[in-house]
Amino acid sequence: MAVFSRGFGARRRESDPNLPPGQYLTEDFPVLSAGPTPRIDTDEWAFSIRTEKGSTVSWSWNEFQALPIEDVSTDIHCVTRWSKLGTSWRGVSLDTLLADVDTDLDYAMVHSYGGYTTNLPLEDLTDGQAWVAFEFDGEPLDPEHGGPARLLVPHLYFWKSAKWVRGLVMQDHDDPGFWEQNGYHLHGDPWREERYW
Repeated sequence: MAVFSRGFGARRRESDPNLPPGQYLTEDFPVLSAGPTPRIDTDEWAFSIRTEKGSTVSWSWNEFQALPIEDVSTDIHCVTRWSKLGTSWRGVSLDTLLADVDTDLDYAMVHSYGGYTTNLPLEDLTDGQAWVAFEFDGEPLDPEHGGPARLLVPHLYFWKSAKWVRGLVMQDHDDPGFWEQNGYHLHGDPWREERYW
């Protein structure tokens, strides 16, 4: 069951070239979740990547914080039609996390604390397009927005930016994740309005 909360007071700005088709501009940060908000202590948080060979690379919170951290300024677009422009994040690039991962596969299933999943082609996670983010607007990421850390893939609809992220499992085909099994598009490009199958 989806949970909606504050921030759905958006206004339409069709003339804004930064808005993909069918989107509304919001100054708030709406919250939409597929279930209850998990509360993960950073002492218990870990991020891992599992390959087809069965090997797993993982980072504790402290190890993750010791990696190169990037500041990201980007627009975000939700499939429910709101867009927020010029958001500010801090996190670790997936390029950094995948640098020492030996895989020949082209897809990943993203897994979150709480059981949420979403599928992504590897080409959407690399080349400076995706991060594991732990700060928003200069503050630690609130649990309602995916804290302590969430995936950030801003060139796709925001359901692909999985909250409470805990890892990737590499795959040889593009299996659908949670929302994709429920009718959402496998890819999710907002500029092509890839909302649903």
